[in-house]
Amino acid sequence: MALNAPPATGLIAPGKVERESSVRAVLWILLIVYILNFLDRQIVNILAEPIALELGLSDTQIGLMTGLAFALLYSILGLPLARYADKPTTNRPRLIAVALAVWSAMTALCGLAQNFTQMLLARVGVGVGEAGCTPAAHSLISDIVPKERRSSALAFYALGIPIGTVLGMVIGGILADLVGWRAAFLFVGLPGVALALVVWFVLKDPRRGAAMRAMPERQRLSSKEALSAIFGSKAMIFLLIAGSSAAFLSYGKITWATIFFQRTHGLSPGQVGLYFGLVNGAAGIFGTWLGGYLADRYGAQNRRHVLTAPAIGMAVAAPMLVLAYAVSQWQLALAILFIPTILTALYYGPTYSSVQGLVSPSARAMAAAVLLFFQNLIGLGLGPTFFGILSDVLKPAYGDDSVRYVLYIASAMSLVPAFFFWRCSLRLNEELDRE
Repeated sequence: MALNAPPATGLIAPGKVERESSVRAVLWILLIVYILNFLDRQIVNILAEPIALELGLSDTQIGLMTGLAFALLYSILGLPLARYADKPTTNRPRLIAVALAVWSAMTALCGLAQNFTQMLLARVGVGVGEAGCTPAAHSLISDIVPKERRSSALAFYALGIPIGTVLGMVIGGILADLVGWRAAFLFVGLPGVALALVVWFVLKDPRRGAAMRAMPERQRLSSKEALSAIFGSKAMIFLLIAGSSAAFLSYGKITWATIFFQRTHGLSPGQVGLYFGLVNGAAGIFGTWLGGYLADRYGAQNRRHVLTAPAIGMAVAAPMLVLAYAVSQWQLALAILFIPTILTALYYGPTYSSVQGLVSPSARAMAAAVLLFFQNLIGLGLGPTFFGILSDVLKPAYGDDSVRYVLYIASAMSLVPAFFFWRCSLRLNEELDRE
């Protein structure tokens, strides 16, 4: 059921990439967009403590503000927007441009919130905008890059996660110390509106043309057929569980680790943003790149090895994370965190590339949206919220040190995605890249 290759009038020629420079330009622009995506999404984590102090928020409300408020509509809207992106006549770069403009404007509005309700609504708006970005970007990248380089290309795009996160921490923390959290939201939100114009006018969709619009109906999948294909794959089911549980832990840990270093180790938002942000960002960047590299290199020899590194990495990281949160010196804690952060970042490229390879090209955006639906609703929506509730439950017994015990629990739970990445890997030789 594979689609014919798009015509040579776009960025790719039949059977191969037409011009490497054009592909690199697309990847770089999409990387910058994704950096802003995560910068605007994650800056609230480093600003959470000063926001909570000014607006009088509980830990549960912090969890809702940093997680569920963003994730709910982001997850739900991602599915119809992905289906729209899969339509052969849809201009995916322009969809991404509109999404970028919306979430950037809503990020700026966060800085004007006067109470918890207004902040919650602004964060919902950020989620609405960001819902239109990644499924379309994954589909676009998978169309212009050969499948043997797909893990590396999607890992390159996924570098936006650690880069955007570290920039959000560093920039947000410094601005919070210097001019306050409100100015920080305005500073990071407004540039995205300008970048949206660049995406709109510069990027082209390679499938735009008569040949793609004339694609036989039998090669197009209805929404029901696309979802049936996605959930009919046993490998996909295991991958959805693994990716969702990994995201649950990742989003939960990063939110509460930033608060942990402020409450337990007495650092300011600016210090946490700089020191923790740089360590977390550098490790995340290296781990994301390494995961894509290992998946392409060893997955070419045996497809199951696309997910071997994520499975091993998650398991090995668990005890190292517990040790990092147990030590009394924050400098030592950050040094220890570097290695397990690399290990837990190995899964980005292999996971996203496997999703693209487990379905036909006409369902790629939908498949990415399904993964993101679970990752963000369970991961971003419930991760920070669940650990915030858990912190409130533990606070009568442990006081401000309740966050440390929350992070112990989160660290031990890394064994869950490790198991399901391993189970999924056992089916990749049978199911991956069958089109």
